[in-house]
Amino acid sequence: MRFIVATFMFVASLFPVGALADDAQGKITSIDADNSTITLDDGKVYKLPGEFDLSVIEEGMKVTLMFDVVNKERFITDIEETQE
Repeated sequence: MRFIVATFMFVASLFPVGALADDAQGKITSIDADNSTITLDDGKVYKLPGEFDLSVIEEGMKVTLMFDVVNKERFITDIEETQE
């Protein structure tokens, strides 16, 4: 039984994970409330979490984002204002 579990764990580790976590910093250049996305000054679009309160962010705000990439889309998992 241990051999089967060990073999399964080894084989599972060979396959890439479906989501990759990353972070980004920049200034918000646009907010699209209809699509729940923001664009940073790097030109990349990031999807906001469901039911996000858009009143806490504004264009021109410097932020640090934590996000997951799923099917080439960037989904924000955490957002913080950056003090510089």
